Amino acid sequence: MLNMTLTSSKWPEDSKDKAIKLHALLSLNENNWHQLKGDSDRRAAELLSGALVQLISAGKRSDVEDLINQSMRWIKHEIKAPSCPKR
Repeated sequence: MLNMTLTSSKWPEDSKDKAIKLHALLSLNENNWHQLKGDSDRRAAELLSGALVQLISAGKRSDVEDLINQSMRWIKHEIKAPSCPKR
């Protein structure tokens, strides 16, 4: 009998864990927010990696689309960073 866990997944083994790690690496945090908040490429990459995590995790398609659309706005320089979250 085939192992259904291995055969039923369309994603390579460890894809989800690696996508989550990539998203964590690219995500802005309290230590780098001020430095990177206006970097449109970085912000787009953060959003795209989040979309990848959602897609691999069987998240809602609308959430994936929203993240991709928001990343496109950063790529096109249509949006700017909000003010400091601590203010």
